[in-house]
Amino acid sequence: HVQLVESGGGLVQPGGSLRLSCAASGYTYSNYCMGWFRQAPGNECEWVSTINNDGKTYYANSVKSRFTISRDNAANTLYPQMNSLKPEDTAVYYCAAGPSFGVGWPQYEYNTWGQGTQVTVS
Repeated sequence: HVQLVESGGGLVQPGGSLRLSCAASGYTYSNYCMGWFRQAPGNECEWVSTINNDGKTYYANSVKSRFTISRDNAANTLYPQMNSLKPEDTAVYYCAAGPSFGVGWPQYEYNTWGQGTQVTVS
C-alpha cells in the first residue's frame, strides 16, 4: 500500500520558517520523483517544487530563493523547507510521488498524494 504522510505544518509569523516532512512507504522511494504542491482557499492547486530521483531540484518562481526541497532516500522522507514566509504562502501543502520525471510541474506526473498539511502565515 503506497502512502505519503505529511507533518510539520502550523501557524507562523511573516518572515518566519517552517520545515515540513513527507514520509513515504509502500514503494521504492529512491526511484520516484517527488513533488510539492499547495492550494490556498478559493484557488487551484499550484505546483511549488520538484526533486527528481537524481536529486535535481526545480522551483516555481513565486518561491525560488525562499523554499528548498531535499530528500533522504535512506529515511524515505521528503523535506520541504520554507523560509521568509509571506501571508500569500498560506495554503494546504501536499507532497506527491511520481514514477518518472517529465517536466515536474503537471499534477498528472504524480500518482500518489499525501493528505496535506495546513500552513498559515499571519
